[in-house]
Amino acid sequence: MRSTLQVSILALIALLAAGVVQAQATAQPNPVSPMPPVSYGAPVSLANAKKVTAAATAEAHRIGVPMVVAITDPAGVLIYLEKNDIAIAGGVNVAPAKARSAALYKRPTKAFEDALAAGGAGMRILALADAVPVEGGLPIVIDGKLVGAIGVSGGTPAQDGIVAKAGIDALR
Repeated sequence: MRSTLQVSILALIALLAAGVVQAQATAQPNPVSPMPPVSYGAPVSLANAKKVTAAATAEAHRIGVPMVVAITDPAGVLIYLEKNDIAIAGGVNVAPAKARSAALYKRPTKAFEDALAAGGAGMRILALADAVPVEGGLPIVIDGKLVGAIGVSGGTPAQDGIVAKAGIDALR
């Protein structure tokens, strides 16, 4: 015969277990999952910043969209910027902001765009300082270390992302 205390304890354990199962079933995945663990490295060299920018501007020229390309160090500080003569004036502000966002948060700005578009918990992106929820910013990772970021502005978000990726690919 079980005592009242034993029955109460078993009932409490059953309730807690049911609560854990329910919480696991309703848990939402992180809408902005981080990049794989990566540490910060020394800032990207000016030579590599120019190499990334040259590849990105070549891609922008290939697709026929005048763009602004910005390169930052790991802290999001601008180290190099190139603007096409007829690129949108606002791109001079937007491209460095995208690069800064990618560097500070160690992820592509497209991750913020996707999280925001999903709504719900993704809306918390709006509360993050310097998080730009528009595609076109990518971290620059060399030898497993984040050394800076690229930000591109001037086309559609998808075009900006393509051009940024072309820049990153120049280092591979």
